[in-house]
Amino acid sequence: MTAVVDTSLSPQARLRPVPIRAVRLTDTFWEPRRQLNRTVSLREQHRMLEETGRFHNLRVAAGLERGSSSGKIFNDSDVHKWMEAACWQLATDEDSWLVERVDAILELLEQAQEPDGYLFSPFVRGLRGQRWSDGEAHELYCAGHLFQAAVAHHRVTGSDRALGISRRFADLICATFGEGRGKLDRPDGHPEIEMALVELYRETGDAGYLEQACFQIDARGHKRLGEPYAGWISADYNQDHRPLRERDRPEGHAVRDLYLQSGITDRLLEVADPALQSAQMRIWESLVRGQVYVTGGVGVRDVSEAFGRDYELPNETAYAETCAAVALIMWNWRLLQLTGEARFADLIETGLYNGMLSGVSIDGREYFYANPLACNGGLKRRPWYLVACCPPNIARTLASLPGYLYGADDERGVWIHQYAAGQATVGAARLAVETSYPWAGDVRVEVRSAGTFALRLRVPGWASDARLTVNGADPSVAVEAGTYAVLSRDWRPGDVVELSLPMRVRRLASHPGLLENAGRVALTRGPLVYCVEQADVGGADPRFLEVAAGSEIKASRRPDLLGGVTVLESPAWAAPPEAAWNGRLYREAEAVRQGDGEPVRLTAIPYFAWANREAGRMQVWLREPPPR
Repeated sequence: MTAVVDTSLSPQARLRPVPIRAVRLTDTFWEPRRQLNRTVSLREQHRMLEETGRFHNLRVAAGLERGSSSGKIFNDSDVHKWMEAACWQLATDEDSWLVERVDAILELLEQAQEPDGYLFSPFVRGLRGQRWSDGEAHELYCAGHLFQAAVAHHRVTGSDRALGISRRFADLICATFGEGRGKLDRPDGHPEIEMALVELYRETGDAGYLEQACFQIDARGHKRLGEPYAGWISADYNQDHRPLRERDRPEGHAVRDLYLQSGITDRLLEVADPALQSAQMRIWESLVRGQVYVTGGVGVRDVSEAFGRDYELPNETAYAETCAAVALIMWNWRLLQLTGEARFADLIETGLYNGMLSGVSIDGREYFYANPLACNGGLKRRPWYLVACCPPNIARTLASLPGYLYGADDERGVWIHQYAAGQATVGAARLAVETSYPWAGDVRVEVRSAGTFALRLRVPGWASDARLTVNGADPSVAVEAGTYAVLSRDWRPGDVVELSLPMRVRRLASHPGLLENAGRVALTRGPLVYCVEQADVGGADPRFLEVAAGSEIKASRRPDLLGGVTVLESPAWAAPPEAAWNGRLYREAEAVRQGDGEPVRLTAIPYFAWANREAGRMQVWLREPPPR
């Protein structure tokens, strides 16, 4: 089963996975990006793993090279994530270069692994410290990424080679951590291993891995890790400040918390726990109510990469780490498997098209770590980072993307979560999808096999007035935004379902508590959030652009721009501050007048495509003044 999250036998799951290999994408949006991921991103990332010493550290641990372990202590994880991405890419594409590199990494890991199974290069043979001596050393975090890569390798190749390496390490972890005499009773500082252990349990059937995942979850929240980083950062940073079942909001380091929540949902898919599930739903509802950007980005504080207070969502200083958007997708995918509720698929869509995709350049060579919603022109993507978690995280998301589009259930039902042209086999059902999504909202699904089943199509929460037909006729079923439309019938080959999702331009306003966005709107169309770059408004400062309420905003296709995008165009007004503000920060309000301005033609581009041209200011939230 080539699925990232294999809920095939999970007793609490509402949905079952559809293998990556059962989906063939032919669309012009995601599949070209997946191929760029294979032919450019993964190759460039592999080169950076070599140039920045990630492979060197493993060779030193294996005794193959002289020197010391260097760089960030968690750098092994970048190798493991790269390997996972390569494996998921190989699920749909033949690529001998990737196969050779994966095999070389496995040989290196075999040589670096200690006889008892330990495999964390900084602490192998005590190179930089003693094993298990530091809860913030990311030992188990790196182990989790290794386990996920091994599961991917096993599911794609059928080989036990990577799985064997991981099982030896996992068995050592299970023997070392837990309640009882002689065991370490603390979790790891950076959650990750929880979901990896559950997936290892699903792949091997070894219940000890599920038990260890449960221990790691239950051990957190009891202050067993001590003050994170000697107390210079907030106590909730590593989520060890309060028992999980007592929490009611996302807290601390955003990626850590969302990885933790992903692991908790994995546990809930296997073991019912009403109190834990209630806590999860409280945390999720708090997140979407006041702590997620319109782009699907999460995490606002630079120093601690952390969640903030409700409505604390600054634009220019937004952290919105790319890994946090990936983690948001991962958690919501698991919640979707648990519940079958469309709200989770909606948030996945927002994260995919905006918060995650903005993290990589359109040529697949450079990356953002943070994804702000406003910029003064000084931010550029980079080929690599000292902390390089984001590039391989994007790579593994794109590589595994076909596995996020469809679902199945125990009643032979077929679910379509996300829309992209291609073919899919879901159980006994064969489907062919035609669509130009996300640029257009018409989706045509042809059923190519006979059978009796329910076909469920997600109607996105933004798609009011959606329409649905079967063989040209109204099927008389509910078609409501934010739900799945359900078509239960005896299907025949050649039956055609057509879903029309109106792609009107929407102006979104923020909650009044989000003071920074008062008097401003964000433009969206379909699943895409838009922004304005200085290059598209004649050099005007986007901060001072005004889009009049009720002004007509038209969508037009620009195949020549940024690889081919649909832009939004509207008359606007460039209204910089009046001259009386020069050299002054404050003035009496009664004396303030509207500055002189001039009409401009506003062109907005999809947020994911910003910063791919010359430097300049960017703005998502645009001023919408009262009528003049």
